[in-house]
Amino acid sequence: MRNSFAIAMAVLVTTALIGGVAGTAAGAQPTISIDGPTAGAQPAVGAAGATGGGPAQTDGACGFPVSATDATGTTVTLEERPERITTINPSAAQTLWELGAQDRVVGVSRFATYLDGAEERANVSASFGASVERVVATEPDLVLAPNSSAADVEPLREQGLTVYHFPAATSIDDIAEKTETIGRLVGACDAAAETNEEMYDAVEAAEERTSGVDRPAALYPLGGGYVAANNTFIDAIMTVGGTENVAADVGSGYPQLSDEVILEANPELILVTDPEAAILDTEPYASTTAGTEDSYVVMNVNYLNQPAPRSVIESTTTLSNAVVELRSEGGESTDGADDGDSSGNGTATDGADDGSSTDGADGNETDLTAADGNESDGSAGETGAESPGFGVVAAALALLATGLLARRE
Repeated sequence: MRNSFAIAMAVLVTTALIGGVAGTAAGAQPTISIDGPTAGAQPAVGAAGATGGGPAQTDGACGFPVSATDATGTTVTLEERPERITTINPSAAQTLWELGAQDRVVGVSRFATYLDGAEERANVSASFGASVERVVATEPDLVLAPNSSAADVEPLREQGLTVYHFPAATSIDDIAEKTETIGRLVGACDAAAETNEEMYDAVEAAEERTSGVDRPAALYPLGGGYVAANNTFIDAIMTVGGTENVAADVGSGYPQLSDEVILEANPELILVTDPEAAILDTEPYASTTAGTEDSYVVMNVNYLNQPAPRSVIESTTTLSNAVVELRSEGGESTDGADDGDSSGNGTATDGADDGSSTDGADGNETDLTAADGNESDGSAGETGAESPGFGVVAAALALLATGLLARRE
């Protein structure tokens, strides 16, 4: 049995990696205005700082009608508070649960069923992407379409539905901005502000927890040589969690690396979403320091790959605790997790909701828009053939992987 120091055993593991390319979502920034007698001067969306949380919002400034320009450049207007909300990716659903708006959610993707009560909502997923017919059948007042669902937006709008499409989220601040935007759209601004405050508190705690230890060189492999690199939500989690992402210097998004590049990077710590950490038994990972020393941390698949506040809180806490354990105990297993992590008795956590598992496809919807397919970050184009370590068919594979990983958002 592997001698793992990872903390917090994952409760749920999703299977089936699903994908979608971000397309026009990457880079666009939403703007929101509120009209009517309840609207006062509105603070700018996305003003969240790195350590202090987003701008405080009050429900008194959260009136309707509200108009918001989304990642496609479309201005979405809601005349009144939406009472029927459908989400076509799990990160938006997770956020609505955090904001206490789950009672108004009528449709979710199949990768959101880990949320309490979500199995009672309509499943709007198709074999690939969202089912237009299923979404229409929920009769939604508002459809939330995170980054990886770009291809689903226009078909839904053609059916007369009100759809808000989010840009890619590649940082903690992006998550805070998305949370604030969702709070505005559904009339839960106070809850959004409180959620962001909790998230930034967790980020600060994780950074403080690892401030006095050396950062281990780490890698999050997605299978098939694909890894989470720079300009991704997962890279932000790895940085806050106290590690040095060795793929960050290799490229952006989710590039496919050759065995030689991975061996040269030589990670000391591997992030996995499989409790068995089977990937460490395969090359090139078995020959890295992490492989020879059985040094890995199991991350919850329902969090690592979904760009949402609870994902940040749980993932950064789990990873930072594991880093401290690695440095203080030489990688020996622990009895549990501090600071709110659930104990795994020394076994690695298993999750990534939006995401990808390190040894295969896991079926989460992260906001990636890169070859990794997670919904939380990057753009598929960033993992092109020019990236180090790509094989002959890497460009095509990167696009496919991007789509697959993106579904986890």
